[in-house]
Amino acid sequence: MSLILSIETATKLCSVALARNGAVLALCEEESEKHIHAEKLNVFIAQVMAEAECDLRALDAVAVGIGPGSYTGSRIGLSAAKGLCFALDLPIIGISTLYTLFERAKAMGVLPQNSTDTFHPMVDARRMEVFAQAFNAERVPIGEMAPLILDEAWAAQEGVKRIVFGDGADKATALWKDQPTILHIPGVRPSAGAMAREAERRFKANAFDDLAYLVPAYGKAANVTQSKKLGSASGL
Repeated sequence: MSLILSIETATKLCSVALARNGAVLALCEEESEKHIHAEKLNVFIAQVMAEAECDLRALDAVAVGIGPGSYTGSRIGLSAAKGLCFALDLPIIGISTLYTLFERAKAMGVLPQNSTDTFHPMVDARRMEVFAQAFNAERVPIGEMAPLILDEAWAAQEGVKRIVFGDGADKATALWKDQPTILHIPGVRPSAGAMAREAERRFKANAFDDLAYLVPAYGKAANVTQSKKLGSASGL
């Protein structure tokens, strides 16, 4: 019997779930425009453990969303997960936030059943850019995760129907309008509850990540600029 804590903080949703044998026992989450992850994450962990009447020492593993998404949010979630694993000597399971989005959409029952459709979970990367990855109906990735600019050319591509969802897709509703090959499913978020199935599969297969070397999948390099004041002081 496996008891797995799942943490997902790569988007504006701060989400924590506790599952036994892949079935969710407790879920606590909140979506906010403010950056609440640092404030809420440990509170949510305590709440799901209390709701399920379980002790952290009973955990068998911790699963964590590794992005792509917010740099800060991803680091907060991964740091908390690693801290628990180090302290309790537990294995860690890193799960793509885009895969969790797909699992959540599947669980909501909102996706078409046509096996020729392609599914495109999208995480907001600001402006008209998203992090995206295509999947087929069997949850198998088609290509690699990559940043994508949403524009008329991408929306107007011909071929099989593309199903788009996630906060990245939700911001581009005007782009999807009147596009016969695109179906937009609004309101899908990467809830930690949707990580339970994959976390259980990985646990049974002993497919764990290296606790020391697991890092967020940022999707692209951070845009870091140096302070002008610091540059002048250092003679640069």
